[in-house]
Amino acid sequence: MSLLAIVYHLVPESPILVAFNRDSSFEQVFPNPSIQSGKPRVLASTDKNGGTCLGINQNGLFVGMTSRRKREGLGARKSRHMLVREILKADSARAGLDLAMEELHSDQYRGANYVIADPESGWVVHGGNDLNACELGQGLSIVTDADVNSSRDARGSMAQRLLTLQTLDSPVKFLAIASKVLARSPIAPDRPSMVVREKDFGTVSSTLIAVGKKPRDAIYQYANGAPDQVKYEDYSPMLRDILSRGLRESRAKANANAANA
Repeated sequence: MSLLAIVYHLVPESPILVAFNRDSSFEQVFPNPSIQSGKPRVLASTDKNGGTCLGINQNGLFVGMTSRRKREGLGARKSRHMLVREILKADSARAGLDLAMEELHSDQYRGANYVIADPESGWVVHGGNDLNACELGQGLSIVTDADVNSSRDARGSMAQRLLTLQTLDSPVKFLAIASKVLARSPIAPDRPSMVVREKDFGTVSSTLIAVGKKPRDAIYQYANGAPDQVKYEDYSPMLRDILSRGLRESRAKANANAANA
């Protein structure tokens, strides 16, 4: 079902902090993150069709997806992963939210929750039987396969508790704590854990992201496997590269508009 934790507008120097454990079939192969072609530039781990469940674009727009229980409709089946890529083409979280709501109203997607956030605004879209969106509040939010911060979700509640045992007052501290929390191994079949490990299904990767106010402060770490067995590798230079590109293009556009005014 995957688990996504986002700390929004709590740490002044990093408005977006993300920790994400991706759960999937062990038969699927997921490559390491890479910068995708096209505009805007996107850093993501994509499937063979180019879809993803988590990415960030050069404008600082973050999009993450977790699966969600839903009664299946009779319409044509569209890819939830490709919808994430489409949302990542947006210039802002507000524009991404509008696109997501328009697409999901067609009821042609399987159940999913979408986190759409940039430094200006953030949203969680509940794409279940009743489509709705709520604005991200300041602080820590946990998204699994239910509503955001659902008290009925044992795994999400555990993540909430473990991630708030210490004050999350810097990106480095958050990433250090989150890397340990997300690597919490299963204890017993009937007990919640951060890492899921079943016969054919479980945690296949883990991602840690910090979006700073300046591109040089951005951090992107990725474990291609369950984080209790595989170490995080650093992909921060890639994230800093696309964010710097976005900043340059934004400034060039602003200067051109000013010259034409």
